[in-house]
Amino acid sequence: MPRIREKDDLVWKRWIEERDNDACDELIRTYLPLVDYHVQRVSVGLPRNVNKEDLRSHALLGLYDALEKFDTTRDLKFDTYASFRIRGSIIDGLRQEDWLPRTLRERSKKVDAAVEKLEQKYSRYVTAKEVADVLELTEDEVLQVMSESFVANLLSIDEKTTDSDREDTYKNTLKDHTTLTPEEETLKKATHNELVRVIESLNEKEQLVISLFYFDELTLTEIGEIMGLSTSRISQIHSKALFRLKQVFSKGMPVF
Repeated sequence: MPRIREKDDLVWKRWIEERDNDACDELIRTYLPLVDYHVQRVSVGLPRNVNKEDLRSHALLGLYDALEKFDTTRDLKFDTYASFRIRGSIIDGLRQEDWLPRTLRERSKKVDAAVEKLEQKYSRYVTAKEVADVLELTEDEVLQVMSESFVANLLSIDEKTTDSDREDTYKNTLKDHTTLTPEEETLKKATHNELVRVIESLNEKEQLVISLFYFDELTLTEIGEIMGLSTSRISQIHSKALFRLKQVFSKGMPVF
């Protein structure tokens, strides 16, 4: 029997050795919480027009794909492998659809342009309130636009590149770097230092939300329970923190 460490080894045995459909259905029911977990995490920041049931459908396809392709000879927990497949399936599904409305794309460009102009003017990172004043929007509207457009920068490695005459994908053009060049190492340190500086400038609640969401991988609902705040309030705190962090990423500084 492979190293899976699951409660019901007999169900896994029936699926692995016999490809039993009932065993497959039972495993899918077992891992549905994993599907719901990733749907909630990915949906944070997505436009409200994105149907969570559509995300769930993509996630379920990812879970089934994980069951089909899981290599039981490797010392790897199925939860870990399935998480990659589920999240990847959701993102691929989003990229196949025009999920970001044109109006939001236009507003996102206006916000980015305003941010760049204000940063040049003040020689510092700017606040959502300053951007809102320039664009005659509310602060919440600016935060929503920035949050919803943030995931639009996600690239699928199977997507075709735009800087080549050949029909290469990003996966085909990836370089296998075992070590960083001196320039990359310097850029890496500068990026990390800048991120640390920005995170330290956040208030205590914003730092806690960022830590719990991105490092401890809790959902917004779970964070709300820990901090004694509503999910909507946690979402607002997350958006404000993300606004500051996005300004670092928008400079084109990669995080290795």
